[in-house]
Amino acid sequence: MTRPIAIHWFRQDLRIADNPALTAAADAGRVLPVFILDDVNAGDCRPGAASRWWLHHSLTQLDNSLRGKLACFAGDAKDILPALVREHDVKLVCWNRCYEPWRIERDREIKSALRDLGVEVQSFNGSLLWEPWEPLKADGTPYKVFTPFYKRGCLAAPPPREPIGEPAHLEVTRIEHDGLDALGLIPQIRWDKKMAPYWEIGEAGAHARLEDFLTQGIQRYKEGRDLPAKRYVSRLSPHLHFGEISPNQVWYAAKDGRSGTNLDHFLSELGWREFSYSQLYHFPELPWKNWQQKFDDFPWRKDAAALKRWQQGKTGYPIVDAGMRELWETGYMHNRVRMIVGSFLVKNLLLHWRDGERWFRDCLVDFDLASNSASWQWVAGCGADAAPYFRVFNPITQGEKFDKAGEYTRHWVPELEALPDKYLFKPWEAPPLVMQEAGIELGRDYPEPIVDVKASRQNALDAFASIKR
Repeated sequence: MTRPIAIHWFRQDLRIADNPALTAAADAGRVLPVFILDDVNAGDCRPGAASRWWLHHSLTQLDNSLRGKLACFAGDAKDILPALVREHDVKLVCWNRCYEPWRIERDREIKSALRDLGVEVQSFNGSLLWEPWEPLKADGTPYKVFTPFYKRGCLAAPPPREPIGEPAHLEVTRIEHDGLDALGLIPQIRWDKKMAPYWEIGEAGAHARLEDFLTQGIQRYKEGRDLPAKRYVSRLSPHLHFGEISPNQVWYAAKDGRSGTNLDHFLSELGWREFSYSQLYHFPELPWKNWQQKFDDFPWRKDAAALKRWQQGKTGYPIVDAGMRELWETGYMHNRVRMIVGSFLVKNLLLHWRDGERWFRDCLVDFDLASNSASWQWVAGCGADAAPYFRVFNPITQGEKFDKAGEYTRHWVPELEALPDKYLFKPWEAPPLVMQEAGIELGRDYPEPIVDVKASRQNALDAFASIKR
């Protein structure tokens, strides 16, 4: 007897193992695996160019795992899924939940439409350790500060579910479809080729990255996570965003046989990811609206030339420029440096945090609406549990402290390679003879500083004082 067809709708769960919805579909019958690029409903929340590039290669790897049977479509999922159900006599549709506001609204409509057709719909948590509506305060309201959210809301709750393996019996069926290339995820001008050597995309690559981190990074994570030249961070963020690996797999693999402060700090970073999703779920306006309303009156500047210099890594502050060039070259930036370049944009240049959010959205392979929005509001001082606005990351001292030998900065700003450590993060202070010996002329080989760091810090403090009044 031929088994019935169940659709598994792949979204941000591009993996076979520890995929609750895929397992449910496989248990019910033959699986029709579907991916839909739904830019129609995403609107302004659609992913940027770098993450679309990653998505293409992730889908390629997933399709290989499914023996070439992944059905890819582009368009409105509210039209495509019901049409597939009718055409193939599908009685069950499974998916893992997504938490962006536009997806929640769309999925609710799709679920209602499918049930009107007599189709069963099952949704699962395949992307978070805890559902965003679970860690709540005693009064039922969401946490606004990370530490109590994590310690009281998460760690005091039942532990995350343990990972499951691949479906025991996965019978995949193939249908005619648009095809992966029809999604148009690869840019026409192939700037993306420069990023490829830095990544192993897909489920196997995600597990290889995790294993490398657990072997070489986690033992020194607490201190090492702030050193951009060292390999002490996991770099799992794009794999987690696209669901090539689940946070549950990472959580339990990290805890396996380990304890201590390095483990605790790493797990708390997974907690920050959960906190970002909690913020987005309870505050859907997070990507464009200040969490703290007083910042609605903040006197942001508009300066297209300054924004462009920041984007291109030509601010004249080496650690800032190194980070922005790493981003452009690899689609990634070390987290410590993300805080430095973010602070520089909003506090030294007084440009709106949304200018930074939009640029990161387009350039990051790990772009995530929740994490990107929450992080930019954090560094701008206007978010939940935000860094105080008067905390301004000094790009000189940050470089001297966290890239002491200049390894990271010299790699991404090679024109300063011959400059002595003493002047690397403030080349304008180097004596003429030192600059001559290093073969550097400011304004020709490397930019003059775009702003004075002390004066711009005071301008930021004055601007903040104006909204406090």
